[in-house]
Amino acid sequence: QVQLVESGGGLVQPGGSLRLSCVFSGSIFSLYDMGWYRQAPGKQRELVARISARGSTNSANYPDSVKGRFTISRDNAKNTGYLQMNNLKPEDTAVYYCNVIWGVNEYWGQGTQVTVSS
Repeated sequence: QVQLVESGGGLVQPGGSLRLSCVFSGSIFSLYDMGWYRQAPGKQRELVARISARGSTNSANYPDSVKGRFTISRDNAKNTGYLQMNNLKPEDTAVYYCNVIWGVNEYWGQGTQVTVSS
């Protein structure tokens, strides 16, 4: 059974950085496209970044709100995906979720809280 475990969230001041990690287990990580989503209180869950199974990304996979500040990456040998977040803003405050998808198979992690506040 596929499991995703996120870590790396926390409290950070505006302008700071965090690196989220997502550890995958239970199947072959390199088969799955991976994405990071976030959900702020009272808002819908939104896509933050997406990367293909082979590690290909392009700017179209980042919404304008995070483009140039967030970078998604993955290490298939370590079964781990990452989200590097720089120049964080208060509006980035949300629960961040890791997502993987391969065909009809889709899984979510439990989420990690990111709070940007002075």
